[in-house]
Amino acid sequence: MANFEAYQEYQRIEDFEEDSPPGEEDLLVHVPEGLKDSWHHIKNLDNFFTRIYHFHQKNGFACMMVTELFELVQFLFVVTFTTFLVNCVEYDVLFANRAVNHTGPGHNPLDRSKVTLPDAILPGQQCTQRIEENSWNIFLLIMAAIFWIYRLVKVICNVLSYWEIRQFYIKALKIKMDELCNFTWQEVQDRLISLQREQQMCIHKKELTELDIYHRILRFKNYMVAMINKSLLPVQLQLPLLGNVVFLTQGLKYNFELILFWGPGSLFQNKWNLHPKYKRSGNRLELAQQLSRVILLMGLANLLLCPFILVWQVLYAFFSYTEIIRREPGSLGARRWSLFGRLYLRHFNELDHELHGRLGRGYKPTSKYMNSFTSPLLTVLAKNIAFFSGSVLAVLIALTVYDEDVLTVQHILTAITVLGVVITITRSFIPDEHMVWCPEQLLQCMLAHIHYMPDHWRGNANKSETRDEVAQLFQYKAVFILEELLSPIVTPFILIFLLRNKSLEIIDFFRNFTVEVVGVGDICSFAQMDIRRHGNPTWMSEGQTEASVYQQAENGKTELSLMHFTIKNPRWQPPQESSVFISHLKEKVHHDAQGGPSTQLLLSEAPLCTSLQSNESATGPENLLVSVLAHPILTASGLQGRDHRFIPPSTAASAAASVLASLSTSQLAHTSRGRSHGLMPTSLNPESTMYRSDRTIIDSMTHSDSHVRSNALHSEFASAEMSLHAIYMHELHQQSSHPQRSSGQWQNPVPMRDLHSNTGGLGSSISMPTPVHLGGWKEEEEENEDDQEINSGSTPKQGTGSNC
Repeated sequence: MANFEAYQEYQRIEDFEEDSPPGEEDLLVHVPEGLKDSWHHIKNLDNFFTRIYHFHQKNGFACMMVTELFELVQFLFVVTFTTFLVNCVEYDVLFANRAVNHTGPGHNPLDRSKVTLPDAILPGQQCTQRIEENSWNIFLLIMAAIFWIYRLVKVICNVLSYWEIRQFYIKALKIKMDELCNFTWQEVQDRLISLQREQQMCIHKKELTELDIYHRILRFKNYMVAMINKSLLPVQLQLPLLGNVVFLTQGLKYNFELILFWGPGSLFQNKWNLHPKYKRSGNRLELAQQLSRVILLMGLANLLLCPFILVWQVLYAFFSYTEIIRREPGSLGARRWSLFGRLYLRHFNELDHELHGRLGRGYKPTSKYMNSFTSPLLTVLAKNIAFFSGSVLAVLIALTVYDEDVLTVQHILTAITVLGVVITITRSFIPDEHMVWCPEQLLQCMLAHIHYMPDHWRGNANKSETRDEVAQLFQYKAVFILEELLSPIVTPFILIFLLRNKSLEIIDFFRNFTVEVVGVGDICSFAQMDIRRHGNPTWMSEGQTEASVYQQAENGKTELSLMHFTIKNPRWQPPQESSVFISHLKEKVHHDAQGGPSTQLLLSEAPLCTSLQSNESATGPENLLVSVLAHPILTASGLQGRDHRFIPPSTAASAAASVLASLSTSQLAHTSRGRSHGLMPTSLNPESTMYRSDRTIIDSMTHSDSHVRSNALHSEFASAEMSLHAIYMHELHQQSSHPQRSSGQWQNPVPMRDLHSNTGGLGSSISMPTPVHLGGWKEEEEENEDDQEINSGSTPKQGTGSNC
C-alpha cells in the first residue's frame, strides 16, 4: 500500500450493533442425534456449510471419494514408478550403448542385435539391492511414505465427514443423491435457510440469510480478495528486463493462508474469530514483530523443504503435461485465468462456481483481445522458421513413406517430433490475415464479463502496456507451468525478504477491516458490501458514503459486488444503505434510458450484432448483451434500423440503460421459485415487444414448463443483467472521474446525489482519485503500482489487419 505509514493512527471501524457474544465456540456445541435426524447447535458452521457447498459442486459422495482415492493411488504411482526408473533400468542397454548377450538357451541367434525391454530391466533382487545401497533413496521413500500415510488419514476423515453430509442431504434437505445434479446451489441454499427455522443450526440467530451462508463459506477468501484489492498482496518482484512483476502461485497462496488464517501462529484463534489482541491498536508494533518472526520461520521451513517440493513439482509436471505437449504442442500457447486474476476479478461474496462461470463467459472475448496484438518482426521470423522447419519435416516424412526403415535411423523420430512442435509454436505467432483490429470494442466485450477494468485502460486498449496488464490476469499456460515449477525456489525468498516488510501493514489491515457479526463471527468488513463505510464517490456513491480514501474499495469493488450479490440472490433483503443505493441506481437508469435507443430496436439488431461479434450460437440473453455492445458501432457507422429510419448516435451505456429500464428479473424468471426484490422496475410485461421479437428465443424459453430449463434461463438472464450493470456503472464512473474524457453522448446527466436530495448529506466534497494501475490504489498524493509484466515479445501495430 502506498504511503501506509501515514495511516499508523487508524481508528477502528465500528462493529455492528449485533455482535457475537464472547466465547461463541463454547456455546456452539454439536449434539449428534442421528436417530432423530437432527442437526442443531453445530459447533463449526464454517466447516459445515463449506462441506455442504463442496458436496454439491463435486457431484456427491461417490465422485468425491473416488477422486480422493485416485489421488492417493496417483501419488503412490508417481513415487513407485520414479523409483523404478531410477534404480531398476539399465539405460546403457536400453540405448544400445552396450551389447547384450543373447547366446544363452532359449535365444534365437538371429536376434542377437535386437534389444528388448526385459533386457534393460534389472532383476528384482538386483533392483532391491540398488535401492537399499542408496541412503538418499531410502530417505526420500520414508518422507513419501509419511506424507502418503498423512493423506490416507485425511481421506479416511473425509469419508466419515462427507458421509454425514450425505445423510444431511438425504434426511434434512430431502435431496436424493441421484437427483443432486438437478438442484442448483440457490435451491440448496433456500432449503438450508428453511431448515434453520426448524432446527437451530446456529443458536445466535433465529433465521439465516444468504449473506450469512456466503460469509461462512468465504470468510478467509473475502479477506484475500480485499488484500488483493488494496494491493497489500501479492508482493512484487523487481526482475531484470521484466521490471515490476506480480508473482502468485498455488504454493505461495497456500503459505499466505497458512500464516494468516489457520496455521500455527496465525491471526485467528479459531475458524471464526480473530484473536482479540489483533483488534487493539496499542500493541501493533509488537504484534508486527511477532508476525514477522512467524513469516521468517515459515520461509525457512519452505527453504528446508524446497528440494523435496521441487522434485515433486517437476515429476508431477512431467507426468501430467508431457503427453499433452507431444499430442498438442499448441496447448502451451493457450491461455488461462491466472491465480492473481481470479482474486483480482473476484467479487466480494462470490462463490467458486459463480466466478468460474463468469470468467468462462469472458474467455473468448479476452482471447480475441490478446490475439489481436501482433509483432510484425516476430511474424516475419515465425513465418520463415515455420517454412524451414516444414521443409525439413516434409522431406523426412517423404523418406519414411518411401522406406519405413528410415525410422530406425538414430534420432529420426526425435527430429520429426521436435520439428512438429516448432511448427506448431511458430504458427501461433502468425496472425490471421482476416483479423480485424478493434481493441476498444474487444475490451468492452471483455469488461462485460470480467466486470473490473482500471481507469487507464479506457482509451488505451491499443497499447502494449494495457495488453501486458491484461496478461497478468490472463496468462499463457506455459507461463503458469513455469511459475509453478519455480514456486518452491521463489516462495522462501518472497516470504523472508518481501512479505516480512509488510507485517505492520497486515496487522493494521486486519485491525481496521474486521467486524463482528452476530451468528457469523469476525469477517472482513468489505464483505458486508456497505456503501456507507466502503463506497467510492466516483462509483455512484457520492452523498451516501463516509469512507475515507483508505476505507474505499478500489475499482468500484463495493458497488459492483453489491449489485452482483443482489442479482444472484433475488430473495435477499439488502440493508438500509444498500437499498438506498439500489433505488438511486434504478432511478438513474430510468432517467438515462429516456435518451437511449428502444429495446425493440436493440432486439431487431440482435442477429446482425451477433454476426459482427462472431457468436453464432448465442442465446436470448447473450443476443441482448451483444446488441448493447455493438449498438454504438452500428450507429456510428450511420446504419439504418429495420424500420428504415436513421438511428441517432448513442453509447453502450445508453443502450444498457434502456435495456435495464425494461428488464425485470421477476418477469423474465417468473417460473423460478421465490419472489424478486425488484432490483429493476417491472414495467415490462409479457406482451411487450421484447418478448414478441421473432429474432430471439426469449419468449419460448421463459414460457417453458421445464424446471431445469427455467433455472438455467434465470441464471443466464442474471448474468446478462450483471454484465449490463457493469458496462453502465463503468461508463458513469468515467464521466464522474474524467468528464473531459467521457466518450458518452449523454444529455443533461443527473448526478446521483440530485435524484434524492433529501437522502444525501452523508458525504461532503470528496476529491476524485486519479486513475490507478492494475491492482493499485490511491492514497493522498502518492500511488502504489502493482503492475505485473508478462513479456510476450509482442508490440501492437494497427497496420496488421483491418481497423474498426
